[in-house]
Amino acid sequence: MIVGIPREIKKSESRVAMTPEGVKSLSRKGHSVLVESGAGVDSGIADDDYEKAGAEIVSIRDVFSRSEMIVKVKEPLPQEYGLIRPDQIIFSYFHFASSKELTMAMIESRAVCVAYETVTVDGRLPLLAPMSEIAGKMAVQIAAHYLCKPCGGSGILMSGISGVDPARVLIIGGGTVGQNAARLAKNMGADVTIIQLKGRSFEFLKKNYPDIRLVESNPLNILRELKEADVVIGAAYIKGAKTPRLITRKMVREMQPGSVIVDVSIDQGGIAETSRPTTHNNPIFFEEGVLHYCVANMPGAYPRASTYALTNAILPFVLELADKGLRAFKENPALLSGLNIFGGKVTNKAVAGVFNLDYSDPLKIIG
Repeated sequence: MIVGIPREIKKSESRVAMTPEGVKSLSRKGHSVLVESGAGVDSGIADDDYEKAGAEIVSIRDVFSRSEMIVKVKEPLPQEYGLIRPDQIIFSYFHFASSKELTMAMIESRAVCVAYETVTVDGRLPLLAPMSEIAGKMAVQIAAHYLCKPCGGSGILMSGISGVDPARVLIIGGGTVGQNAARLAKNMGADVTIIQLKGRSFEFLKKNYPDIRLVESNPLNILRELKEADVVIGAAYIKGAKTPRLITRKMVREMQPGSVIVDVSIDQGGIAETSRPTTHNNPIFFEEGVLHYCVANMPGAYPRASTYALTNAILPFVLELADKGLRAFKENPALLSGLNIFGGKVTNKAVAGVFNLDYSDPLKIIG
């Protein structure tokens, strides 16, 4: 198979979807790899590094026109829609639930859209996990910075000092993002609370994080905790679906002036009614006296970590798709769970539900 690696064009997106080691793995199995010139420069990877690994350095148009599978980091942007061909496999983070425009464009393209964030193995999301780990840790670092008074924060020190209380950090959602945020915040000395729905995840957190306060998720508890929080980290995620707006504008009005919301859930629409996507170049805004950080590609700020973590996670699936083509979806339930759009049909129930579109069973239409 011919596999294409384009340069990412989302604002301040410094990652690339494949390292030279990934190219070597594909080349050893007889696949051809086309890499857009300059695709890896922000991750510290030169074109020469890719060529030595066996890739051909080409233009963006050659990447899309010649490749049978495109491997990306972030969802295609409008400038790329017209480059995508029917039946071409696009393997990327899509987060369809946050954009009807993207969803309709991919339906119209009749491409095979495989979303990293819905690939599921034994109930886990292995392609989302490494980026969630980075985002969770980043969220705490970012919050600690923006709490400072010159940034518009309340002026409290995350860790506190002798005789002075530390910041109160509220994390909504106890998945990979939430757990990584909680560990780092706790290690920094913050007073940490996780809000989580009752169930298996709640019991897991209770058992494994005995030193972190755990609160059952419901509107009354959320409001009570928001009033006391210095930092709120939105870490809720429902596979393929839009993030529930657990924080209303009215709740934000009840928060302390200068408190900080880091909405990691913004990729799927955001956890707060006041949230809207921002970029690394212009990351924050204020609503109701509360500082909001809502960058939709947070791990892109640390490409020398996130690029390599991403390749490590996706490479086995890329190899399987390259080796088997569409047969991979029939033989691997994990890849089938990642198939969101196929041949103009929506093959993910959550995505179909968000936009009231018809759902099609992927196994029936793959043929």
